[in-house]
Amino acid sequence: MYKLIAVAALVTSAVLAAPGFAVAGTTPAPPDAHVYIGYPNDGQVVPANKPFRVWFGLRFMGVAPKGVKYPNTGHHHLLIDTDLPPMDQEIPSDRNHLHFGAGETETMIQLPPGKHTLQLLLGDDMHIPHNPPVYSKKITVIAR
Repeated sequence: MYKLIAVAALVTSAVLAAPGFAVAGTTPAPPDAHVYIGYPNDGQVVPANKPFRVWFGLRFMGVAPKGVKYPNTGHHHLLIDTDLPPMDQEIPSDRNHLHFGAGETETMIQLPPGKHTLQLLLGDDMHIPHNPPVYSKKITVIAR
């Protein structure tokens, strides 16, 4: 019996430590939900120190503002030059984690010269990632 418990604990630890595994919030998301950056494209050159448009795409879910709890909906968060935050906590709100709690599906941002990363993360009515988490691939843009 103790060996079985030890093996189960070892397997659980291995899964939790596996790359890409994320503990998520409690709001369910469809398993086929997909969020993506429609513009700019990965590797694209954007103007430095001038505003440019970032367009958010979402499939198999809807967009609802912060505070609106409706099944299969959420709102966008744009991550700039940062990794994904903990998936079981409220998404931070700072210069690297931009919140679009009014339900926006695009924005204008301005970046200094250099290489930058952009990634979208969908949050529920309380800014907590869904289960499973719905996030885009991380893209790179070059501001010059």
